[in-house]
Amino acid sequence: MSKELLGALDVLETEKGIDKQIVIDALEAALVSAYKRNYDQAQNVEVNFDQRKGDIHVFAVKKVVDQVYDSRLEVSLDEALTINKGYEIGDDIKFEVTPKNFGRIAAQTAKQVILQRVREAERNIIYNQYSQYENEIVTGEVERQDSRFVYVSLGKVEAVMGRQDQMPNETYRIHDRIKVYVTRVENATKGPQVFVSRTHADLLKRLFEQEVPEVYDGTVEIMAIAREAGDRAKVAVRSNNPDIDPVGTSVGPRGQRVQTIVNELGGENMDIVEWTDDEAKFIANALNPAEVLDVIFDPNNERACQVIVPDYQLSLAIGKRGQNARLAAKLTGYKIDIKSESEASAIMEADQTASDDTTEASDVSAAATPDEDAAATTEATTDVPSAETETTEDAAPATPADSAADTDATSDATDDGDDAE
Repeated sequence: MSKELLGALDVLETEKGIDKQIVIDALEAALVSAYKRNYDQAQNVEVNFDQRKGDIHVFAVKKVVDQVYDSRLEVSLDEALTINKGYEIGDDIKFEVTPKNFGRIAAQTAKQVILQRVREAERNIIYNQYSQYENEIVTGEVERQDSRFVYVSLGKVEAVMGRQDQMPNETYRIHDRIKVYVTRVENATKGPQVFVSRTHADLLKRLFEQEVPEVYDGTVEIMAIAREAGDRAKVAVRSNNPDIDPVGTSVGPRGQRVQTIVNELGGENMDIVEWTDDEAKFIANALNPAEVLDVIFDPNNERACQVIVPDYQLSLAIGKRGQNARLAAKLTGYKIDIKSESEASAIMEADQTASDDTTEASDVSAAATPDEDAAATTEATTDVPSAETETTEDAAPATPADSAADTDATSDATDDGDDAE
């Protein structure tokens, strides 16, 4: 080893940004391994690299003991005192054991280890650099494409964009420069792996921050985003300054700000609506451009509602293939059931008719109950006199019979009297 190695270390530090000390530590560890392997030495050894001269020295480290059991690891106290009167039992003494031809052998053996450490250091540098860009927008160049990924060069690293992260309305060609959103950075065994996306909802948020200063400084705040990448998106914004219109500010003069974002996303349509604490009003805003007459919340489901729109606005409120309603539901977090005005009226009339029929049936049932009670009372009243009449009739004939009997008895007595005379 020589001063040329020092020069190489300086180049690595300058061009690749690798700390010289990291390489030196790796070099010393590699030389220890090389010494043990090539010279069949298992004792404790240390390697010192002279950063000033570029020289390498190998030392065997031995411990001072009373009685030596392994001369490769131990040295007697008597021998230690011949070296230096200050040594005591338990001290470590270094003996230089650098072989004469160690430089060449060590360099060959340590080469792969040093390169590996250099690669690891480079990977760590790249990982630390690009992990700072996680959840941010970066500009890259399309390098190649296969059935699974589009590979985007970000400078020192190649990012991958999966099929689900690719815009369906875009065709990627080699050397195209595109803006991508860094979703995550992984420090894999083969090196840092950066994953990027063109379909992520936060890509839209970062684009608004780039184009609208009020969004970047927080005066206008993006509260929610619902997006079907490449086709249409809805963005809910609110203003933290009562004097600033959040929708107008985001759209920009003559729509210039939002048009720049639309162009960046390949013509993706953009609906910017105002966010409000009034959930009914927010739901109505989310269905823009359709007109909303009423929002009725479901008492049985706190995240569901029914929206009434004019008949001629029904198809507009639902949107092509239900897209407008679907994005509004995603933006607000509500399950939205859209009804036309006439359909809602018909349902209400049907419900009212059913309610009236139920009420009439209840009235008829209530009216029938007193008549039945009256009939039962009449029957009971009729039965009682009948019983009394029967009793009277049974008793009445007895009176004439008794009278007849008395009459007969009187007649008999009279006759007897007459006979006696």
